[in-house]
Amino acid sequence: MYLLRSFLLISLLTLAGCASADGRHWVELAGSRYQVELAQDDDTRARGLMFREQMDADHGMLFIHDRQEPQAYWMKNTKLPLDILYFDTERRLVSQQRDVPPCSAGDMCPPYPSFKPARYVLELNAGQAAKLNLQDGAELTFGPGIPKAD
Repeated sequence: MYLLRSFLLISLLTLAGCASADGRHWVELAGSRYQVELAQDDDTRARGLMFREQMDADHGMLFIHDRQEPQAYWMKNTKLPLDILYFDTERRLVSQQRDVPPCSAGDMCPPYPSFKPARYVLELNAGQAAKLNLQDGAELTFGPGIPKAD
């Protein structure tokens, strides 16, 4: 009986962890909280927000890179205009690309680079950076379960 209870408890904890990985993460920026999906590996970073028709105003995607270095994002197959916000290892805003338009030109879509090395990239609906009056140096706060740089 003890083994069955232990197995059930471990199963429930595992399921709770999976629910957290399915969009229940959040970040805070300039006093606003955003529910974020995480892109932590090459596949999810490459797919990003492609083919999405809409995204709620309080949602976004947080890209987590293995190291801090210059980043460049593009809008290939992205149907939503976005603000692309680049943060360093300390989660300070180091570069912004605001109101980036959708692109359906495939591999001809232009890149939108960070102008300084970045470790984290937050994509929000276009206009959010202006609404928050974001300035370089703004700090991004992670909710529980989002891995931080070593």
